[in-house]
Amino acid sequence: MNHVLHWVDHHPRRLGLVVSAGCVALLVFGLYLQHVVGLEPCPMCIVQRYALVLVALLAAWLATRTSRMAHVSSALVLVVVCGFGAFVAARQSWLQWYPPQAQSCGRDLYGMIENFPLQRVIPMVFKGSGDCSVVDWTFLGGSIANWSFLCFCAVGGLALLLAVRHLRQTKT
Repeated sequence: MNHVLHWVDHHPRRLGLVVSAGCVALLVFGLYLQHVVGLEPCPMCIVQRYALVLVALLAAWLATRTSRMAHVSSALVLVVVCGFGAFVAARQSWLQWYPPQAQSCGRDLYGMIENFPLQRVIPMVFKGSGDCSVVDWTFLGGSIANWSFLCFCAVGGLALLLAVRHLRQTKT
């Protein structure tokens, strides 16, 4: 654990690059599953993708900053975005573990946006009806939503650790 703390303290720019590269790798893998394997993403998967894009961009931005306060502020924004992504992934995982009684075929996000006003689309996306409860792919017993949750939590935890450590160092 001390090695991780030391690395976070002394290499926040590298941490940003590693996180950003990891997010890009996860996004590429998601596109592979969609376009090569043929798995269609549900609305909650799409929201998680957008959150992952934001995490990648914020982590890359963190890697370009040099001041401690810039690291702290970008790390705190990363924590918020990771918290949102983790919430959506946790909700989807819950739907997969406890699927709703009435199964319905959900629309994709783009179809919902084209056919409904935005104030109706947002609740429909987070409702998780339709294929959001289906597990199409697993790795080591975890679904994509389970792994997404773990990734968001890991990145959010590292970002929080970075912010706290830098704030403590700034005060001393």
